[in-house]
Amino acid sequence: MFSGGHARITAVGLAQTRLTRKTTQMFYRPEAGHSLPHNPLNAIVSPRPIGWISTVSAAGVRNLAPYSLFNAIAYEPPQVMFASNGDKDSVSNIRETGVFCANVVSQDMRDVMNVTSGTVPADVDEFELAGLTALDCQSIDCPRIAGVPASLECRMTELLTLKGTDNFAIFGEVTGVHIRDDCLKDGLFDVTTFQPLSRLGYRDYAVVENVFTLKRPSD
Repeated sequence: MFSGGHARITAVGLAQTRLTRKTTQMFYRPEAGHSLPHNPLNAIVSPRPIGWISTVSAAGVRNLAPYSLFNAIAYEPPQVMFASNGDKDSVSNIRETGVFCANVVSQDMRDVMNVTSGTVPADVDEFELAGLTALDCQSIDCPRIAGVPASLECRMTELLTLKGTDNFAIFGEVTGVHIRDDCLKDGLFDVTTFQPLSRLGYRDYAVVENVFTLKRPSD
């Protein structure tokens, strides 16, 4: 008899075998094009967390922009990164000041976040444009968004120019963390309390509504 874990693994293996026999696959080389109405890459690599990046220019103009090419990349010391397709105001500001703040987007803030995804002149204060309240960070000279579930104050460690036209990656060490009190349940940061927004492909988004736990084999 199989144990519960072995039985599930066997069932998955059988299902994969059936699918392999019945399905065909599209293949394309990116340099040759995909022949689809829209590029599928962002839909394939999904869902992606959104870093709502707040910065300030050397002249003092506050900027906000959501980036879905965003993630945590190290624990000790804590580090995050985001990538930008274009030398946008966020990138320019970080290049000038060396700091940024990554704010977490909750489902109920999706519309105001979308306001800050637009292209506006560099001298426009996007906190004012979106009707958001700015708070001072504590470890860096940068604004953060009031009322978000969490904010990560970051000091830039690297700004890389990537292959291609106007592709940049910004890495930062987390120097301060803000967590909204109601998002902590029994000492854990509980995402079900605010349902984080995530990015899919095209113009699509998703929210986290269903959470489950899996123990590692070594647990």
